[in-house]
Amino acid sequence: MQTFTTWKGLDERTRGAVAAIGNFDGVHLGHREVIEIARAEATRRGAPLGILTFEPHPREYFAPDAPPFRLMNAEAKANRLAKLGVDQLYQLPFDAQLAGLSAEAFAREVVDDGLGLSHVVVGVDFCFGKGRKGNVDDLQRFGAAMDFGVTAAELLANDAGAVSSTSIRTALSEGRPRDAQAMLGHWHRIEGEVLHGDARGRALGFPTANMSIIGLHRPRFGVYAVKVDVLSGPHKGTYDGAASIGVRPMFGENVPNCESYLFDFVGDLYGTHLSVALIEFLRDEARFDNLNALVEQMHADCDRARAILADL
Repeated sequence: MQTFTTWKGLDERTRGAVAAIGNFDGVHLGHREVIEIARAEATRRGAPLGILTFEPHPREYFAPDAPPFRLMNAEAKANRLAKLGVDQLYQLPFDAQLAGLSAEAFAREVVDDGLGLSHVVVGVDFCFGKGRKGNVDDLQRFGAAMDFGVTAAELLANDAGAVSSTSIRTALSEGRPRDAQAMLGHWHRIEGEVLHGDARGRALGFPTANMSIIGLHRPRFGVYAVKVDVLSGPHKGTYDGAASIGVRPMFGENVPNCESYLFDFVGDLYGTHLSVALIEFLRDEARFDNLNALVEQMHADCDRARAILADL
């Protein structure tokens, strides 16, 4: 998958793609529906399949002090889109210049002149341009004038209602990763680099891989059964494990992170990249009377996680 971070001065050979446009936070089943419509159109035209998205998320740009809400960081989103067979990812910087474009200027300068897209697919609720003043009708009108096609995809719903990033966040906040998975079409994952910690887990017999969750929506704090993909380094592969997400109240920490213990693993993961899939919520995080009580609970957590993961 080719990734582009500008709409200016691109090679002529990249032009003519069919692209789905949106933020695609979580790349859930509703997003997948939009992408599949774009894929069918790309196949019909013999054109590359593209995704046009924005980094940072526009919501982060306009409300930088709001609580973290993202289901995926940019790395995780790109990894998921690559797995879906996307040919070209246009990950455009959402800055003052882009935010200031009118709906017509966005259609002309970005979609038509800049990227040279032959056809775009959006959700029926798509809004764009300065002040979100442009809608699907406007995009179709601009497309007709500028010679690019437009398809509007209906919103996807399941038995629980509309599939949306908001509904997925609610499920994760309530410790329901399986319900989130039903809407995502894949396990919710936390991805990133393994960072150096304070090595408390190693001293307790449970060495953990520590990852930041800064900027991400916070799932319910507690312990989870997880599947861990090691994405880089000599230990690449998939491992069962248990992870603690939260602020480690036993040790007075206040910066939330994700600490994963990989079962039956021996090796150094510092600096490698992991993808931690939340499978099942086991318990809330807690403060224990002493370290022995904590270690006893950690053994119980791992035993329960092993049993859950053995049935997958």
